[in-house]
Amino acid sequence: MEILCFQGPSSLVNPKCSDKSAHPGMLPCLLPKPFLQFNDRILPAFSIRISRPARHVSSISRTYKGPLSEKQGWDLGRFVKTFYFFNGPPSPAKFFGFIMEKLSGTASETAKPESKMESSGIFLVAGATGGVGRRVVDILRKRGLPVRILVRNQEKARKMFGPDIDMIVGDITKEGTLLPEYFKGVRKVINATSVIVGPKEGDTPDRAKYSQGVKFFEPEIKGDSPEMVEYIGMKNLLNAVKKSVGLRNGKVIFGEADGRFKELPWGALDDVVMGGVSESMFLMAPSGGENGGPTGIFRGNVSTANNGGFTSIRTKNFSVAEDLSAYDGLELRLQGDGQRYKLIIRTSREWDTVGYTISFDTVQGEWQSIRLPFSSLRPIFRARTVFDAPPFDPSSILSLQLMFSKFEYDGKLNPRFVEGAFQLPISCIRAYMKEPITPRFVHVGSAGVTRPERPGLDLLKQPPAVRLNKELGFILTYKLKGEDLIRESGIPYSIVRPCALTEEPAGADLIFEQGDNITGKISREEVAYICIAALDSTYACDKTFEVKSVVPFSEPFTIDPENPPPEKDYEEYLKGLKDGITGKEFLEKSPTPV
Repeated sequence: MEILCFQGPSSLVNPKCSDKSAHPGMLPCLLPKPFLQFNDRILPAFSIRISRPARHVSSISRTYKGPLSEKQGWDLGRFVKTFYFFNGPPSPAKFFGFIMEKLSGTASETAKPESKMESSGIFLVAGATGGVGRRVVDILRKRGLPVRILVRNQEKARKMFGPDIDMIVGDITKEGTLLPEYFKGVRKVINATSVIVGPKEGDTPDRAKYSQGVKFFEPEIKGDSPEMVEYIGMKNLLNAVKKSVGLRNGKVIFGEADGRFKELPWGALDDVVMGGVSESMFLMAPSGGENGGPTGIFRGNVSTANNGGFTSIRTKNFSVAEDLSAYDGLELRLQGDGQRYKLIIRTSREWDTVGYTISFDTVQGEWQSIRLPFSSLRPIFRARTVFDAPPFDPSSILSLQLMFSKFEYDGKLNPRFVEGAFQLPISCIRAYMKEPITPRFVHVGSAGVTRPERPGLDLLKQPPAVRLNKELGFILTYKLKGEDLIRESGIPYSIVRPCALTEEPAGADLIFEQGDNITGKISREEVAYICIAALDSTYACDKTFEVKSVVPFSEPFTIDPENPPPEKDYEEYLKGLKDGITGKEFLEKSPTPV
C-alpha cells in the first residue's frame, strides 16, 4: 500500500499545497480506483495522509494576485482537497452504474412530461371564531381554498367549523404559543383578531347587543387590554408569519443585508473530479462591488483538456434548510463578462443528486440584476434532464452552485462558451417576489383610529370609541400603533378599516374612502368579502382605507331572496385607492402617548 502525503491549505481558496503538516491524520480513500487517474496511470489502492485545514479566515481580506496556473496534468492534491472540503464524495455504486449505463447504451431516451413545479399556499385566518373571521373561513372553504385557522378556544372552533378544520390553537398575546412550524405553508393571512368590547350592563351569550352594531350601549373592555391585543399581539403575529408570507424586498441569501455582509461557505468544484484540469476559486474583494462595497468573485481558467470543460463554486450543505417558499425565484446582482453560466439548487443532503438548474447569459462589463424564477428550474443529473424528478421544493434549499461549463443539458453545448480565463463578480443573491405584488397580510382594523387626538374635531359627532378612547384603555391609539407595525414590517399588506359592524347581509352599495373621516355602518359579511378580494388585488397592496355602506344607520338593510343584488366587482372600488393616505397626515403631533 502506498502512502501519499498532502498538506491541507491555510485558506480554502488557495489552490497550492503547503509542505508543512500541523495536524496529520489518516483519510481512507473513498473512491473507486478507476476514478483516480494520474498521467493515464491508474493508482493502486491507497490511503492518503492529509492534515486538516487551518481555521478558515474570512477571505474578504485577501486580494487576487495574478492568473491561475495552467495545468496539463491532473492535480490529485486539488482533487483530494475538493472532496475534503465538501466531505461528501460521489457514491461509487452510482458512479459505476453511470459508467455501465453508458457502455451498455441502455439509458432510456424516451421523453416524459416534466413535473409541473408549483406550490399552493394556505390561507391563515386569525381570529377565526369572531364575527368577520368565521365568515372569511366559510367563504374560503366554499371556494375550495386551503384554510388554517388561529384560535384560542379549540372547542368553540370545532363546534363552529367541524372536526376537520386545520387549526392552530394559540394566543397572539403569548408569543410562546405561536411556534414557527405552525405557520409552515401559510402564504396569505387575514387578521380579524380584536380586543373584545362589550356593554357594561352585560350581554347575551351570543353577544347579540354588541353584534347588532346600531344601538349604543355603555362599553367596556372585556378580557385582555388593547395594548396586549392590538399592539403586542400584532407584533407577535407579524413575527410568527413573516417567514412564511415573505417580505416585499425579498430575502438576502448572500450579500449586504441589515448593515452586514452575509457570506456563504463556497468551495471550488471543478472538472478535476472527472480528470480535467480546469481550475477556479471564490474570493471576497473588500471594495470590488458596484458602489465600492464588498463583493464575491467567482474566477478561474476553464480548459477542455482531458475531456474536461467546467468550473464551479458550490456551497457546503446548509446546517438548516433555507425556506424560500414565500418567494418566486432568486435574483443575482453581478457584473457580467458576456459568458453563459448556470445556477444549480439542491434540496437533498446527498452529494451526488439531482440539481434544479437554470442557465443565464451575462452582458460584458455591465452590472445587472438577473432574475431566475423557480418555475423555470430544470431537474438535472450529470447534465441530463430527469423527467420523473420530484417538483422543486423551495422550502428545503440545502446548497447553491454557480457553474461555467462547455456543456448545457442532454448533449447540447453552451453556445457562448469560450475556453480560458473568466471572472464573475457577484455582490448579492436574494429571493424575490415577482411583480405585480399583491397583499400577503390583510388586517381588519377600525375607522376612527387617527381621530382621538386630531385637532379641531367635534368629538360629539364621533362614534363612541373615539369619544371614549382613554376610558377604553386607549383602544384606538393602540389599534393605530398596531397598524404602524404592519406598515413597517416589510410584508405586502392591506389595512381595511370598517365603520360600525352589523349582522346585516352583504349586498348594499359601498363607499371606500381614505383619510379616516367617514362614519356609518357595514355588514360583517361584506367586510369578509372585501378582505378576500384585497388579497388578490394589486390596487389594495400597501393601502389603508375605510369602508361603509350607503345605507344610513336609521334604515335596516335586507335583501329579497328572489331578487338578490348582483355580485360585486371589488376591483372597481379598490382601483381608486392611493398610496400613503392613512389619516395620520392630519395629526399635528404624534398619537396619544401611552
